[in-house]
Amino acid sequence: MIRLKDIAARAKVSVMTVSKALREAPDVSDATRARIRQLADQMGYVPDSSARGLRTKTTKLFGLIVPAMTDPIFSRVVLAIEEHAHELGYDVLLAHTLNKVEREEACIRRMLSRRVDGLFVSPVYRMEPEARIYQELLTRQVPTVLLGAPAQFCRHFASVQVDDIAASQAATRHLLELGHRHIAFLTGPLAAPWAQARYEGYQRALRETGMEVDDKMIFHAGSTIEDGVKAALQMMNENCHATAVQAVNDLVAIGCANTLLNQGVQIPRDRSIMGFGNILTAEYFRVPLTTVRQPKHRLGVAAVEAMRHLLRGERVESKRHSAELVLRASTAPPAKA
Repeated sequence: MIRLKDIAARAKVSVMTVSKALREAPDVSDATRARIRQLADQMGYVPDSSARGLRTKTTKLFGLIVPAMTDPIFSRVVLAIEEHAHELGYDVLLAHTLNKVEREEACIRRMLSRRVDGLFVSPVYRMEPEARIYQELLTRQVPTVLLGAPAQFCRHFASVQVDDIAASQAATRHLLELGHRHIAFLTGPLAAPWAQARYEGYQRALRETGMEVDDKMIFHAGSTIEDGVKAALQMMNENCHATAVQAVNDLVAIGCANTLLNQGVQIPRDRSIMGFGNILTAEYFRVPLTTVRQPKHRLGVAAVEAMRHLLRGERVESKRHSAELVLRASTAPPAKA
């Protein structure tokens, strides 16, 4: 391994001069600094990040904790965070919670043991108003940015999120404008604020037109394709007369739509389907899915920008980003009786 004294011997300068040149110290001439840096590159010198961390009391590491990279929503967000963290000179440690509270706590503690300079966390939502690990983060004053809406237990942290209420309201409004008056809604996880917000948007759009929410049109789903399949089967078993279905996310919408198609239901002639998220599969589904495009890359960039302010000791407000409808083949006016 190449050491500073090896570079110093080759450059015929002191070890201190090499150290200053590589740290961009102002008391080394530009010519000397350039010569030493070029020599270091030629010799394959790699800085000792551990030693640097001891000097600066920073590790240049961010912790990034998400449910799972198999969730298509997070792939673009993670890419944006890694890309912009790299530009700031940071490396990113990635961990998966698998939506398990115990695993989330273990992941956060491992990140803290690595002395990360900041944390990006997509919370594992629960109904409890307090969570010990988030209280610890607050007490330790660990710079933390939430990826998604804060719940009661993590309300004190800055977040980057989509304006789910407005986006869902626009999605329901689209179905209403097509002429649908019987719109089923497939809800998400009960503890998840984003799922609650999307249901709220659906309710608001109905009330705008003077309609009341029909409990017979509400089906508890979840967040996966399998959840969408179960919800579709329940709708058929209950002879739901909805002409349109609005799902809490694209995976649920795809599971529901696939089940309906396999049962001979024609989409959108017999029933329109609306998703949320605009994952890649939505565009290439059997019937391309009308959905809501979440600004995933923009959310990742905003998360890193929020972290920059936190690292400087500045106050950061949570931000909601707007989303937009993507109209495809899965929605159309209801068939005339």
